[in-house]
Amino acid sequence: NIPRDIIRRFTCTYDGAEVFSADLFPAVSANPFIAFTLVATTSGTIDFTWTDDAGKTQTASATITVS
Repeated sequence: NIPRDIIRRFTCTYDGAEVFSADLFPAVSANPFIAFTLVATTSGTIDFTWTDDAGKTQTASATITVS
């Protein structure tokens, strides 16, 4: 028996302010495609955080430069 381990929550912040979040449920695809729009008016860091059933988190970051 393989224990369930699915993503429960996805959040995106830009310079520390939440710009998008989604709560995911078992009925969502095993590999969901998440898309959203963000207009960056100043340079900053965008952070993505995925949280699973056990409360573990995985993060990724990128710097956006507005010229």
